[in-house]
Amino acid sequence: MLSIGQWALVSIFSHFLFIYITWRVLLAVNLSSIIKKGKVTEARILLFFIAILIGSGVSRFFLEIIQWSNDLIFLF
Repeated sequence: MLSIGQWALVSIFSHFLFIYITWRVLLAVNLSSIIKKGKVTEARILLFFIAILIGSGVSRFFLEIIQWSNDLIFLF
């Protein structure tokens, strides 16, 4: 079992990792047809917020699966 501080560190690292992965995936998708001319900065900020939203959700999912797997020992 991880201590509270260790679990916090793992959670922070996991969130940053999945946000970064999501950011790279969003950059690989061609969204130039949706972006208006002259609004590149606003589009990047929107993509960054979308990456945070998706990446945090995916990270939370994996962290909960790990936590639930650790809690299975209390079943028996």
